Amino acid sequence: MEQIATSGRRKTSVARAFLSKGKGDITINGRDYKEYFATSTLQFYAEQSLLAANVRNEYNVKVNVQGGGTTGQAQATRLAIAKALVEENPEFRAMMKPDSLLTRDSRMVERKKFGRAGARRRFQFSKR
Repeated sequence: MEQIATSGRRKTSVARAFLSKGKGDITINGRDYKEYFATSTLQFYAEQSLLAANVRNEYNVKVNVQGGGTTGQAQATRLAIAKALVEENPEFRAMMKPDSLLTRDSRMVERKKFGRAGARRRFQFSKR
């Protein structure tokens, strides 16, 4: 196995993951994932796909992520890693499916409409 490259998206975040055989290092934008994602929830998102496939210490993952906020970046990273694992071994698909790790979350921010304060919010009404 050489290196497998996949991408994952969430909201406006885009993550590109590069999977290779190794001892379990996860690097995001040149930094360790525990340093890049400060909270334990975000760190869990980053390694969730590897834990679901029971291969946490068998692959090195290098991720380039940009755009959006930290949660969107963590979830984009999760999707990219899951897709890379399935490309490496199709048997992992059955392990990923129950947790919806291979599903792209299509929810996006609704655009602001003209004549309104926001997407749905109206301007304040004044009777007098």
